[in-house]
Amino acid sequence: MPHRIARRLSDERGDVPGWVLITLMTAGLVIVIWGLAGPALSGVFDQAISRVVGF
Repeated sequence: MPHRIARRLSDERGDVPGWVLITLMTAGLVIVIWGLAGPALSGVFDQAISRVVGF
């Protein structure tokens, strides 16, 4: 039994292209969302800071 487990573990290569694709797609989504929401979030942040400071 331990020999079969060791053989299965040594045969396990993983799904490297799948993880690379997931990583690239996630990075792309972050860039797109940041590009779209960045100016709006910056405006909200500036407005909140100006209310706290009192200007």
